[in-house]
Amino acid sequence: MGSAPLIALDSAGPDTVDGRQIRAAAFQGVRLAYTSGVLERLGRPRSGRALVVGSGRGLLARGLAGLGFQVTAVDPSESASALARAAAERDGLTIEHRTAPAERPAVPDAAFDLVFLADTLEITADPDRVVEQAARALAPGGVLVYDTVNRTPVSRLVYLVAFQRLPMTRIVPAGRYAASRLRTPSEVAALLARHGLTDGGICDFKPRSVRGLIAGVRARRAGRVTDDVLETMVGFALAPGSKPLVTYLGHARKGRL
Repeated sequence: MGSAPLIALDSAGPDTVDGRQIRAAAFQGVRLAYTSGVLERLGRPRSGRALVVGSGRGLLARGLAGLGFQVTAVDPSESASALARAAAERDGLTIEHRTAPAERPAVPDAAFDLVFLADTLEITADPDRVVEQAARALAPGGVLVYDTVNRTPVSRLVYLVAFQRLPMTRIVPAGRYAASRLRTPSEVAALLARHGLTDGGICDFKPRSVRGLIAGVRARRAGRVTDDVLETMVGFALAPGSKPLVTYLGHARKGRL
């Protein structure tokens, strides 16, 4: 039997399993599709200034830049920011990368047409402060998009057990996720309202099958596939009208929808 892979976040090591990057790769398609759809429904252009909070290695930031946005990416990890900066340079994209926590992103007031909270609401211990800062950064009429993890028995099984405890499927260090930091849609809606954001609703998204998700995670852990092909292998898709048992996307607007 081979040795267990090294589980570490924001590591450039070729043999390291970084669950944060795996998650970003698997979610990339639904994140961009949902954002594009929301902007179209609201009559907002796919251009202007965008802020990605919790940018990690910059995959979503590069995707938004590809849509036409001028992107600023903020992440608390210096190593993630360095990896993101290098990837943007390789792709010939001009993205401003900053290292700062979501609770103190150090960006100008009312400067962004779009703010995307990625890999943030299920991690932070202070979601109120995160949403406050996101609302502050949005220009009037600007759109906030987020994805996060619901707090249900199924989401606990996936995020607290499978992703950080079970040897065959573990992809993040222990303690990365906690039940107290998983947020229900009603809790997020209350946060948005508290900071003057008009809730635009949520959308479930899920993998093509649970079996495919497990197979994809195990294949990535074993080094048989790369992060780049994981999205296609797992096949996440938007599921509007479905009750989110694990993950969901949502949006709000600064001002009236």
